[in-house]
Amino acid sequence: MKVIVQKFGGSSVADLDRIERVAKQVVATKQKGYEVVVVVSAMGKTTDELKQKALEIDENPPTRELDMLLSVGERISTALMAIAIQKHGVPAISLTGSQCGIMTSASHSHARIIDIRPFRVLDELEKGHVVVVAGFQGTSYKREITTIGRGGSDTTAVALAAALNAERCEIYSDIAAVHTADPKVVLDAKRLAEVTYDEMLELSRHGAKVLNADAIAFAKNSKIAIYTRATFDPAAAGTVIRANPPDPPRAITGVASKKEVLAVSVHGDAIKQALELLASCKLLPDFVCSTTSNGVMAVFSKASNVGLLATLKNLLAGWDAKIETDLATVTAIGDIAVHEDLRECALPVLQKITGIKGMILTPSALTLVVPEAQVDEITRNLHKALIGPRTVDDQCQ
Repeated sequence: MKVIVQKFGGSSVADLDRIERVAKQVVATKQKGYEVVVVVSAMGKTTDELKQKALEIDENPPTRELDMLLSVGERISTALMAIAIQKHGVPAISLTGSQCGIMTSASHSHARIIDIRPFRVLDELEKGHVVVVAGFQGTSYKREITTIGRGGSDTTAVALAAALNAERCEIYSDIAAVHTADPKVVLDAKRLAEVTYDEMLELSRHGAKVLNADAIAFAKNSKIAIYTRATFDPAAAGTVIRANPPDPPRAITGVASKKEVLAVSVHGDAIKQALELLASCKLLPDFVCSTTSNGVMAVFSKASNVGLLATLKNLLAGWDAKIETDLATVTAIGDIAVHEDLRECALPVLQKITGIKGMILTPSALTLVVPEAQVDEITRNLHKALIGPRTVDDQCQ
Protein backbone atom coordinates (compact mmCIF):
# COMPACT_ATOMS: atom_id res chain seq x y z
CA MET A 1 0.00 0.00 0.00
CA LYS A 2 1.52 3.34 -1.11
CA VAL A 3 0.42 5.96 1.43
CA ILE A 4 0.87 9.71 1.23
CA VAL A 5 -0.07 12.04 4.09
CA GLN A 6 -1.07 15.54 3.00
CA LYS A 7 -1.63 18.32 5.51
CA PHE A 8 -3.51 21.52 4.65
CA GLY A 9 -3.36 24.50 6.99
CA GLY A 10 -6.05 26.97 7.97
CA SER A 11 -5.43 29.36 5.07
CA SER A 12 -5.74 26.45 2.61
CA VAL A 13 -9.23 25.57 3.90
CA ALA A 14 -10.33 29.07 4.91
CA ASP A 15 -13.60 28.96 2.96
CA LEU A 16 -15.75 26.58 0.94
CA ASP A 17 -14.17 27.56 -2.37
CA ARG A 18 -10.71 26.68 -1.06
CA ILE A 19 -11.95 23.44 0.45
CA GLU A 20 -13.33 22.42 -2.95
CA ARG A 21 -10.03 23.32 -4.66
CA VAL A 22 -8.07 21.27 -2.12
CA ALA A 23 -10.50 18.37 -2.56
CA LYS A 24 -9.71 18.31 -6.30
CA GLN A 25 -5.98 18.09 -5.51
CA VAL A 26 -6.58 15.22 -3.11
CA VAL A 27 -8.66 13.39 -5.71
CA ALA A 28 -5.85 13.88 -8.26
CA THR A 29 -3.36 12.30 -5.84
CA LYS A 30 -5.71 9.39 -5.24
CA GLN A 31 -6.07 8.86 -8.98
CA LYS A 32 -2.28 8.49 -9.27
CA GLY A 33 -2.57 5.25 -7.32
CA TYR A 34 -1.84 6.45 -3.80
CA GLU A 35 -3.81 5.84 -0.63
CA VAL A 36 -4.29 9.31 0.81
CA VAL A 37 -4.58 10.54 4.38
CA VAL A 38 -5.49 14.22 4.60
CA VAL A 39 -4.89 16.18 7.80
CA VAL A 40 -6.65 19.53 8.03
CA SER A 41 -6.52 22.52 10.34
CA ALA A 42 -9.51 24.61 11.34
CA MET A 43 -10.87 26.99 8.70
CA GLY A 44 -9.06 30.34 8.59
CA LYS A 45 -9.14 32.13 11.94
CA THR A 46 -11.67 29.75 13.53
CA THR A 47 -9.35 28.68 16.36
CA ASP A 48 -8.53 32.29 17.29
CA GLU A 49 -12.20 33.24 17.16
CA LEU A 50 -13.22 30.36 19.41
CA LYS A 51 -10.43 31.18 21.85
CA GLN A 52 -11.52 34.82 21.95
CA LYS A 53 -15.05 33.78 22.89
CA ALA A 54 -13.65 31.86 25.86
CA LEU A 55 -11.49 34.81 26.91
CA GLU A 56 -14.49 37.13 26.82
CA ILE A 57 -16.07 34.94 29.50
CA ASP A 58 -12.93 34.31 31.57
CA GLU A 59 -9.42 35.67 30.96
CA ASN A 60 -8.00 32.41 32.33
CA PRO A 61 -10.43 29.69 31.16
CA PRO A 62 -10.06 26.06 32.32
CA THR A 63 -7.78 24.32 29.85
CA ARG A 64 -9.96 21.21 29.70
CA GLU A 65 -12.94 23.22 28.51
CA LEU A 66 -10.72 25.19 26.15
CA ASP A 67 -9.63 21.93 24.51
CA MET A 68 -13.24 20.83 24.14
CA LEU A 69 -14.03 24.16 22.49
CA LEU A 70 -11.02 24.50 20.18
CA SER A 71 -11.16 20.91 18.93
CA VAL A 72 -14.47 21.74 17.24
CA GLY A 73 -12.74 23.83 14.55
CA GLU A 74 -10.90 20.89 12.99
CA ARG A 75 -13.98 18.67 13.16
CA ILE A 76 -15.89 21.15 11.03
CA SER A 77 -13.20 21.31 8.35
CA THR A 78 -12.73 17.52 8.23
CA ALA A 79 -16.41 16.89 7.62
CA LEU A 80 -16.61 19.58 4.93
CA MET A 81 -13.48 18.23 3.23
CA ALA A 82 -14.84 14.67 3.21
CA ILE A 83 -18.09 15.93 1.69
CA ALA A 84 -16.17 17.83 -1.00
CA ILE A 85 -14.03 14.79 -1.89
CA GLN A 86 -17.08 12.53 -2.13
CA LYS A 87 -18.72 15.09 -4.43
CA HIS A 88 -15.99 14.25 -6.96
CA GLY A 89 -16.80 10.55 -6.86
CA VAL A 90 -14.08 9.38 -4.47
CA PRO A 91 -15.15 7.73 -1.20
CA ALA A 92 -13.91 9.60 1.86
CA ILE A 93 -14.47 9.56 5.59
CA SER A 94 -13.71 12.14 8.28
CA LEU A 95 -12.22 11.04 11.60
CA THR A 96 -11.38 12.86 14.81
CA GLY A 97 -7.99 12.52 16.46
CA SER A 98 -9.35 10.06 18.99
CA GLN A 99 -11.00 7.94 16.27
CA CYS A 100 -7.58 7.73 14.56
CA GLY A 101 -5.99 6.36 17.72
CA ILE A 102 -3.89 9.44 18.49
CA MET A 103 -2.98 9.04 22.16
CA THR A 104 -1.53 12.01 24.01
CA SER A 105 -0.35 13.09 27.42
CA ALA A 106 -2.96 14.55 29.75
CA SER A 107 -1.63 18.13 29.56
CA HIS A 108 -4.52 20.17 28.21
CA SER A 109 -3.73 22.86 25.60
CA HIS A 110 -0.18 21.58 25.07
CA ALA A 111 -0.42 17.78 25.09
CA ARG A 112 2.24 15.62 23.44
CA ILE A 113 1.55 12.70 21.14
CA ILE A 114 2.88 9.59 22.86
CA ASP A 115 1.38 6.80 20.76
CA ILE A 116 -0.67 6.23 17.61
CA ARG A 117 -2.87 3.20 17.07
CA PRO A 118 -4.04 3.76 13.47
CA PHE A 119 -6.17 0.63 13.12
CA ARG A 120 -9.27 2.55 12.03
CA VAL A 121 -7.25 4.57 9.51
CA LEU A 122 -5.76 1.40 8.00
CA ASP A 123 -9.19 -0.23 7.81
CA GLU A 124 -10.59 2.74 5.91
CA LEU A 125 -7.60 2.88 3.55
CA GLU A 126 -8.07 -0.82 2.79
CA LYS A 127 -11.64 0.01 1.75
CA GLY A 128 -10.30 2.56 -0.72
CA HIS A 129 -11.39 5.58 1.28
CA VAL A 130 -9.53 8.86 1.50
CA VAL A 131 -9.21 9.41 5.24
CA VAL A 132 -9.62 13.02 6.38
CA VAL A 133 -8.22 13.54 9.87
CA ALA A 134 -8.81 16.38 12.32
CA GLY A 135 -5.39 17.78 13.16
CA PHE A 136 -4.29 19.41 16.40
CA GLN A 137 -6.10 16.96 18.70
CA GLY A 138 -6.06 13.55 20.31
CA THR A 139 -7.21 11.79 23.45
CA SER A 140 -5.46 11.03 26.71
CA TYR A 141 -5.46 7.66 28.45
CA LYS A 142 -8.17 9.14 30.66
CA ARG A 143 -10.28 9.48 27.47
CA GLU A 144 -10.17 13.26 27.66
CA ILE A 145 -10.07 15.35 24.48
CA THR A 146 -6.70 17.13 24.25
CA THR A 147 -5.10 19.62 21.88
CA ILE A 148 -1.42 19.60 21.03
CA GLY A 149 -0.68 23.30 20.77
CA ARG A 150 -0.57 25.88 18.00
CA GLY A 151 0.64 24.31 14.78
CA GLY A 152 -0.27 20.89 16.12
CA SER A 153 -1.79 19.75 12.83
CA ASP A 154 1.76 19.53 11.46
CA THR A 155 2.62 17.13 14.27
CA THR A 156 -0.54 15.12 13.61
CA ALA A 157 0.45 14.71 9.96
CA VAL A 158 4.04 13.67 10.64
CA ALA A 159 3.03 11.28 13.43
CA LEU A 160 0.46 9.60 11.18
CA ALA A 161 3.01 9.37 8.35
CA ALA A 162 5.38 7.56 10.70
CA ALA A 163 2.69 5.24 12.08
CA LEU A 164 1.44 4.37 8.58
CA ASN A 165 4.94 3.97 7.11
CA ALA A 166 3.97 6.54 4.49
CA GLU A 167 6.14 7.27 1.47
CA ARG A 168 6.23 10.93 2.42
CA CYS A 169 4.51 13.69 4.32
CA GLU A 170 3.51 16.81 2.37
CA ILE A 171 2.77 20.06 4.20
CA TYR A 172 0.70 22.55 2.18
CA SER A 173 0.34 26.23 3.05
CA ASP A 174 0.28 29.62 1.33
CA ILE A 175 4.11 29.60 1.17
CA ALA A 176 5.77 26.91 -0.93
CA ALA A 177 9.16 26.74 0.74
CA VAL A 178 11.29 27.44 3.75
CA HIS A 179 13.19 30.72 3.28
CA THR A 180 16.12 32.43 4.95
CA ALA A 181 13.53 34.75 6.55
CA ASP A 182 9.81 35.39 6.36
CA PRO A 183 9.38 36.58 2.74
CA LYS A 184 6.54 38.83 3.87
CA VAL A 185 9.05 40.72 6.04
CA VAL A 186 12.29 40.31 4.07
CA LEU A 187 11.34 40.67 0.42
CA ASP A 188 14.64 39.24 -0.87
CA ALA A 189 14.63 36.21 1.44
CA LYS A 190 16.00 33.17 -0.34
CA ARG A 191 14.40 29.78 -0.78
CA LEU A 192 16.18 26.86 0.88
CA ALA A 193 15.85 23.81 -1.36
CA GLU A 194 16.89 21.46 1.44
CA VAL A 195 17.02 21.91 5.20
CA THR A 196 18.18 19.47 7.84
CA TYR A 197 15.94 18.48 10.72
CA ASP A 198 18.20 20.36 13.15
CA GLU A 199 18.20 23.55 11.07
CA MET A 200 14.42 23.43 10.73
CA LEU A 201 14.02 22.78 14.45
CA GLU A 202 15.92 25.97 15.24
CA LEU A 203 13.98 27.99 12.67
CA SER A 204 10.63 26.71 13.97
CA ARG A 205 11.45 27.15 17.64
CA HIS A 206 12.39 30.75 16.98
CA GLY A 207 9.30 31.70 15.03
CA ALA A 208 9.47 30.46 11.43
CA LYS A 209 5.83 29.68 10.62
CA VAL A 210 6.25 27.06 7.89
CA LEU A 211 6.38 24.10 10.28
CA ASN A 212 5.72 23.31 13.91
CA ALA A 213 8.82 22.46 16.00
CA ASP A 214 7.24 19.37 17.57
CA ALA A 215 6.46 18.07 14.09
CA ILE A 216 10.10 18.43 13.07
CA ALA A 217 11.28 16.62 16.20
CA PHE A 218 8.83 13.81 15.46
CA ALA A 219 10.03 13.62 11.84
CA LYS A 220 13.66 13.50 12.96
CA ASN A 221 13.02 10.67 15.41
CA SER A 222 10.97 8.76 12.83
CA LYS A 223 13.22 9.57 9.84
CA ILE A 224 10.24 10.90 7.86
CA ALA A 225 11.08 13.29 5.02
CA ILE A 226 8.82 16.34 4.84
CA TYR A 227 8.03 18.18 1.62
CA THR A 228 6.63 21.71 1.81
CA ARG A 229 4.31 22.86 -0.97
CA ALA A 230 2.16 25.88 -1.91
CA THR A 231 -1.47 24.80 -1.89
CA PHE A 232 -2.61 26.82 -4.87
CA ASP A 233 0.69 27.09 -6.79
CA PRO A 234 1.74 23.49 -7.48
CA ALA A 235 4.53 24.59 -9.84
CA ALA A 236 6.31 26.60 -7.13
CA ALA A 237 9.51 25.00 -5.84
CA GLY A 238 9.30 23.81 -2.24
CA THR A 239 11.70 22.53 0.40
CA VAL A 240 12.69 19.04 1.48
CA ILE A 241 13.41 18.56 5.18
CA ARG A 242 15.51 15.52 6.05
CA ALA A 243 18.70 14.42 7.76
CA ASN A 244 21.18 15.00 4.92
CA PRO A 245 23.25 18.16 5.51
CA PRO A 246 23.80 20.56 2.59
CA ASP A 247 27.04 20.24 0.66
CA PRO A 248 28.93 22.43 1.22
CA PRO A 249 27.60 23.15 4.73
CA ARG A 250 26.24 26.65 5.33
CA ALA A 251 27.22 28.79 8.29
CA ILE A 252 23.91 30.67 8.45
CA THR A 253 20.51 29.09 7.84
CA GLY A 254 18.33 32.15 8.28
CA VAL A 255 16.78 34.77 10.54
CA ALA A 256 13.50 34.11 12.36
CA SER A 257 11.34 36.24 14.61
CA LYS A 258 8.62 35.63 17.15
CA LYS A 259 6.06 38.19 18.31
CA GLU A 260 3.72 38.11 21.32
CA VAL A 261 6.55 37.50 23.75
CA LEU A 262 6.74 38.53 27.39
CA ALA A 263 9.63 38.43 29.81
CA VAL A 264 10.10 38.21 33.57
CA SER A 265 13.23 39.92 34.87
CA VAL A 266 14.61 39.21 38.34
CA HIS A 267 17.81 40.57 39.82
CA GLY A 268 20.16 38.78 42.18
CA ASP A 269 19.77 35.25 43.53
CA ALA A 270 15.97 35.37 43.43
CA ILE A 271 15.86 34.17 39.81
CA LYS A 272 16.50 30.57 40.87
CA GLN A 273 13.60 30.60 43.32
CA ALA A 274 11.39 32.37 40.79
CA LEU A 275 12.11 29.76 38.10
CA GLU A 276 11.47 26.94 40.58
CA LEU A 277 8.13 28.52 41.46
CA LEU A 278 7.16 28.82 37.80
CA ALA A 279 8.27 25.25 37.08
CA SER A 280 6.16 23.95 39.95
CA CYS A 281 3.17 25.51 38.17
CA LYS A 282 4.25 23.97 34.83
CA LEU A 283 5.22 27.38 33.44
CA LEU A 284 8.48 26.76 31.63
CA PRO A 285 10.11 29.65 29.73
CA ASP A 286 11.28 29.32 26.14
CA PHE A 287 14.73 30.29 27.37
CA VAL A 288 16.56 32.24 30.07
CA CYS A 289 19.07 34.93 29.14
CA SER A 290 21.07 37.84 30.50
CA THR A 291 19.56 41.31 30.43
CA THR A 292 21.34 44.48 29.39
CA SER A 293 21.17 45.62 33.04
CA ASN A 294 23.10 42.58 34.31
CA GLY A 295 20.01 40.75 35.47
CA VAL A 296 18.40 37.51 34.31
CA MET A 297 15.33 37.29 32.10
CA ALA A 298 12.91 34.38 31.55
CA VAL A 299 11.25 34.65 28.14
CA PHE A 300 7.82 33.17 27.36
CA SER A 301 5.74 32.85 24.20
CA LYS A 302 2.48 34.50 25.17
CA ALA A 303 0.64 33.24 22.09
CA SER A 304 1.01 29.59 23.15
CA ASN A 305 -0.31 30.06 26.69
CA VAL A 306 -3.77 31.48 27.27
CA GLY A 307 -3.94 33.51 30.48
CA LEU A 308 -0.15 33.52 30.93
CA LEU A 309 0.12 37.18 31.90
CA ALA A 310 -2.58 36.95 34.55
CA THR A 311 -1.03 33.78 35.97
CA LEU A 312 2.44 35.33 36.19
CA LYS A 313 1.12 38.45 37.89
CA ASN A 314 -0.62 36.34 40.53
CA LEU A 315 2.36 34.05 41.12
CA LEU A 316 4.95 36.82 41.34
CA ALA A 317 2.94 39.30 43.40
CA GLY A 318 5.24 40.54 46.15
CA TRP A 319 8.40 39.50 44.31
CA ASP A 320 11.03 41.98 43.10
CA ALA A 321 10.22 40.98 39.54
CA LYS A 322 9.46 42.97 36.41
CA ILE A 323 7.05 41.63 33.80
CA GLU A 324 7.42 43.18 30.34
CA THR A 325 4.97 42.66 27.50
CA ASP A 326 4.90 43.82 23.86
CA LEU A 327 8.22 42.14 23.22
CA ALA A 328 9.56 39.97 20.43
CA THR A 329 12.60 37.85 19.67
CA VAL A 330 14.84 37.95 16.60
CA THR A 331 17.13 34.97 16.08
CA ALA A 332 19.93 34.33 13.61
CA ILE A 333 20.26 30.56 13.19
CA GLY A 334 23.75 29.33 12.43
CA ASP A 335 27.27 28.84 13.71
CA ILE A 336 27.70 32.39 14.98
CA ALA A 337 29.32 31.22 18.20
CA VAL A 338 32.24 29.60 16.36
CA HIS A 339 32.61 32.00 13.41
CA GLU A 340 34.18 35.30 14.40
CA ASP A 341 33.51 36.74 10.93
CA LEU A 342 29.78 36.21 11.43
CA ARG A 343 29.88 38.00 14.76
CA GLU A 344 31.69 40.87 13.05
CA CYS A 345 28.93 41.00 10.43
CA ALA A 346 26.26 41.15 13.13
CA LEU A 347 27.98 43.65 15.44
CA PRO A 348 27.18 46.85 13.47
CA VAL A 349 23.50 45.89 13.43
CA LEU A 350 23.46 45.19 17.16
CA GLN A 351 25.15 48.50 17.94
CA LYS A 352 22.39 50.41 16.13
CA ILE A 353 19.50 48.72 17.94
CA THR A 354 17.98 50.75 20.75
CA GLY A 355 16.05 48.96 23.44
CA ILE A 356 17.57 45.48 23.40
CA LYS A 357 16.19 43.83 26.54
CA GLY A 358 18.19 40.61 26.54
CA MET A 359 20.49 38.45 24.47
CA ILE A 360 21.69 34.85 24.37
CA LEU A 361 24.33 33.21 22.17
CA THR A 362 24.23 29.42 21.83
CA PRO A 363 26.25 27.10 19.55
CA SER A 364 23.40 27.21 17.01
CA ALA A 365 21.79 30.65 17.34
CA LEU A 366 21.98 34.28 18.44
CA THR A 367 18.72 35.52 19.96
CA LEU A 368 17.77 39.09 20.83
CA VAL A 369 14.82 40.16 22.97
CA VAL A 370 13.55 43.45 21.55
CA PRO A 371 10.47 45.70 21.53
CA GLU A 372 7.82 44.19 19.27
CA ALA A 373 7.49 47.45 17.33
CA GLN A 374 11.08 47.06 16.07
CA VAL A 375 11.07 43.36 15.22
CA ASP A 376 10.56 43.57 11.45
CA GLU A 377 13.20 46.26 10.96
CA ILE A 378 15.74 44.34 13.05
CA THR A 379 14.96 41.13 11.16
CA ARG A 380 15.61 42.86 7.83
CA ASN A 381 18.84 44.46 9.00
CA LEU A 382 20.22 41.27 10.54
CA HIS A 383 19.30 39.27 7.43
CA LYS A 384 21.02 41.84 5.21
CA ALA A 385 24.18 41.75 7.34
CA LEU A 386 24.45 37.96 7.60
CA ILE A 387 22.94 36.80 4.31
CA GLY A 388 22.36 39.91 2.22
CA PRO A 389 22.00 39.92 -1.55
CA ARG A 390 24.49 37.08 -1.99
CA THR A 391 23.55 33.47 -2.52
CA VAL A 392 23.10 31.40 0.62
CA ASP A 393 26.40 29.64 -0.05
CA ASP A 394 28.29 32.98 -0.16
CA GLN A 395 27.01 34.37 3.12
CA CYS A 396 29.03 36.95 5.00
CA GLN A 397 32.54 35.92 4.02
